[in-house]
Amino acid sequence: MNEILNLIWITLLPFLELRASIPYGVFKTELSLLTIFLVCVITNIVLAPIVYFILDNFVGLFTKIKFIDRIYQKIVIRTQKRVHKYVEKYGVLGLALFIGVPLPGSGVYSGALAAYLLGFRKRDFFMAAVIGVLIAGVIVLLVSTAGNSALSFMIKNV
Repeated sequence: MNEILNLIWITLLPFLELRASIPYGVFKTELSLLTIFLVCVITNIVLAPIVYFILDNFVGLFTKIKFIDRIYQKIVIRTQKRVHKYVEKYGVLGLALFIGVPLPGSGVYSGALAAYLLGFRKRDFFMAAVIGVLIAGVIVLLVSTAGNSALSFMIKNV
């Protein structure tokens, strides 16, 4: 149970998420690959609407201050209008790929921020988050298990 809690805590950390928790699970625990994958992916998916909700309330609270609202209107709303055609063109799939490609700075936290600033609907963001988390989970699991196999092969032959 302690190992599962560790996976959950690592997955909840901004900018680490399952990109760190899956390798941790593969290399540092005795859990099955399926358990590692499911715990990390489900935790990351559950995190998505929570982050969006907090972001929505945080921005809503701060835009009640006129000075901040003017800045928000000037920068964010103008940017939303400029990128609207790209959001319409690439939409959920583009955001899912941004969330799903396991690179530094991508993931649910930054995906939620991007979705919010670009004016994605909550439902569209959640769909993109689910798809993106599944993509990232599969990629990170494959890379981790391949790395683990290569490491054990080298250790046995030395």
